[in-house]
Amino acid sequence: MAFFLYPKNTSMKKFFSALATPFRWIGRFLTATRSILGNLIFVILIFLLFATLFSQKKVAIINDAALILSLSGTIVEEKQTANPLTELIAEMTPDQQAPAETLLQDILDAIHHAATDTRIKCILLDLKELDTIGLDQMQTIGEALNQFKKSGKKVIAAEDFYRQKTYYLASFASEIYLNPMGGVDLHGFGSYQLFFREALDKLRINYHVFRVGAYKSAVEPIIRDSMSKEAKDQTLGLLTSLWTMFTADITRQRALPADAIDQYANNIPLKLAASGGDTAKMALDFKLVDGLKNRAELRDYLAQQSSVSPDSGFSQVPLQTYLRTITPSYQPPLVAADNTIGVIIAEGMILDGIQSAGTIGGNSLSALIRKARLDPTVKAVILRVNSGGGSAFASEIIRQEILNLKKSNKPLVISMGSTAASGGYWISADADEIWASPATITGSIGIFAGIPTFENTLASLGVHSDGVGTTQLASGLNLTRPLAPPLKEAIQMTLDHGYRQFLSLVATGRNMSMDKVKTVAEGRVFVGTEAQKLGLVDKIGTLEDAIASAAKLAKVDTYTASYIQRPRTVSEELLELFNGKVTAALLPHLLSRPLAQQLARLAAPVNEFLLFNDPAGLYAYSLIHGPSLLEP
Repeated sequence: MAFFLYPKNTSMKKFFSALATPFRWIGRFLTATRSILGNLIFVILIFLLFATLFSQKKVAIINDAALILSLSGTIVEEKQTANPLTELIAEMTPDQQAPAETLLQDILDAIHHAATDTRIKCILLDLKELDTIGLDQMQTIGEALNQFKKSGKKVIAAEDFYRQKTYYLASFASEIYLNPMGGVDLHGFGSYQLFFREALDKLRINYHVFRVGAYKSAVEPIIRDSMSKEAKDQTLGLLTSLWTMFTADITRQRALPADAIDQYANNIPLKLAASGGDTAKMALDFKLVDGLKNRAELRDYLAQQSSVSPDSGFSQVPLQTYLRTITPSYQPPLVAADNTIGVIIAEGMILDGIQSAGTIGGNSLSALIRKARLDPTVKAVILRVNSGGGSAFASEIIRQEILNLKKSNKPLVISMGSTAASGGYWISADADEIWASPATITGSIGIFAGIPTFENTLASLGVHSDGVGTTQLASGLNLTRPLAPPLKEAIQMTLDHGYRQFLSLVATGRNMSMDKVKTVAEGRVFVGTEAQKLGLVDKIGTLEDAIASAAKLAKVDTYTASYIQRPRTVSEELLELFNGKVTAALLPHLLSRPLAQQLARLAAPVNEFLLFNDPAGLYAYSLIHGPSLLEP
């Protein structure tokens, strides 16, 4: 080691010190700026927190106002980004983007309270930003609107253009108005998927698929270039059942002939020619709407129905503002009630581990069920299932926790939403009762596994894998190599065992013979009314009906129903706060809303497969979802 000694040089030291001074000042300035900005952001967050906490007291609703019932984005049972701060910011922003999600229960609460609120004169449906919604959800909202009309107040629908699902909801209105330049689109239900087999071949990806059940069509997009006959048959039967419900509801609400909607959809050129090519006049002639009004005429009409407002022409209160004046249903009380019916939401794809809201985690949902079992104030549990399934392992972890709940003698009642199929049915089968809506899609009792390998893709790039191992299975699930024949055989045997397990748990849970279960298995799907006839569902009804039944099973006359939810971490809250707002601010400048929606639909099948995380690679999953079938 060498040491170099330099003589002291005061002038050089002063020179370098003077040279560094500007950088030290810049560093101090940046440090101070960072500190000030950090404190400013903290103060703003504190201010917004207090504003949110006390904002309810500041809400003032003018008498004789119209409640603007905005159904925006996807209608969900549990929000992925439900944050009161972002909602408050949105209300204070004049040109805010429509919410990406709207809670179904918020919509029902608003309608229910508005019926007896003397300040609310009528409801104006705002449907232009509605994205994804299930037929069962639309039926529930429609029934709530019918109950509202019994109070003597009007429900008014007024849009520039009615899409299929928005017109269905509008049919429950007292009056339907259409812009003279608009129209009503009723074209029927269809299910058209993307198939990737040829693309995978071109990419030289070997996708090894193992499945049980002739109707288990979830893997068809990666093994075929078209829909199989079995998939077409069951999908067409499902679509026909849903379309029959859809058209029957509209014709009943509008007092039209039973075949009116089919006549309209199947004879558009003829009907349009009779109306001189005017789509709005065609809708009026066909009695789908009650009148044609441009925006100025509509504002004048609404001013007659409510009190006059100098700003907007008529007095109005937005849905999100109105919700801050009412107590939400099923919210946990500050002090736990003695007789509580716990409501647990199970919505989204079923995945292994702990998952955030909007996705079902095997561990996270099990923890909520366990919490309900250990809470002495909870007398019965409602599991609200809205899922097409996912991981077989995670589904079984949840079912095991359900069996522990049953050992505590606390009743468990399943309330099915738009979809409760495959893994969604796996976690439902052992319940004391299963409730569904007429339009619920359920069943799909089947199982599959899919493993891609990329040896050919790599070979085309000049990359090869080679080596040695002590056994035939030494390479394991090495995606750069072909699957070993013994491994393929083992996977298929595991799959067959999983399918037999699925059949067995359904037979045990539903008290059915194995032979009877087999007749409704192999991946078949059914609407709620058909599933009830087959024994897969006990009763047809709403969430409220299921709660009342659970209370009866628990032998409690007076009770409080409240949600049992996993508390979110601070990091989750912050991510929700900033991610949702940043996305809402940037996305409109990058993509138009319709284009973003179409891209999301195109990416959905691939995205779903990318999310799969079952430890054994086994999945009980259905690509057929209630809301997806209603899309054009």
